[in-house]
Amino acid sequence: MSNGQSNNGQPPKNWAALKPELLVEDFEISRDCWCNAFGFRVAYQRPDEKFAYLERPEGAQIMISQRHHNGKWELGDMAHPLGQGVMFQINVLNFEELHQNILAHGLTLYDGARDEQDLKNPREIWRNLGDREGGSKELFVLDPNGYLIMFSQEIGERPLQK
Repeated sequence: MSNGQSNNGQPPKNWAALKPELLVEDFEISRDCWCNAFGFRVAYQRPDEKFAYLERPEGAQIMISQRHHNGKWELGDMAHPLGQGVMFQINVLNFEELHQNILAHGLTLYDGARDEQDLKNPREIWRNLGDREGGSKELFVLDPNGYLIMFSQEIGERPLQK
């Protein structure tokens, strides 16, 4: 995994069509998590603003920005976990390596404890795609600010199970 600290100071050549910007409590801790544990690299940053544009080799892009508590981008009360009601799904090519890296950085996997049935994490799941099923491995983790992240790797397709 990349240490995320290499930075050419230039925005990505291929901007994603959707690139969320997450407000974070501690910019350095968040950048460390997203780069060192989640495998993103800093594509572009404005250190004086505590802002970074991050990307993974597969093309996922996300921005993180230090909260300034001035209400500029905060449309309501923000309390931990900051990501209430949203989950970000990120497709990856090397699920096992990412899983081990997340554990090595001491992050706790999300257990879905609020549900009646605990979430198996990580998991392999097959979903109906109409005339076939598509399979994926999925891993759920919270970033330091409480944003729920699902990393997913496609594992193939198969005929519908009867």
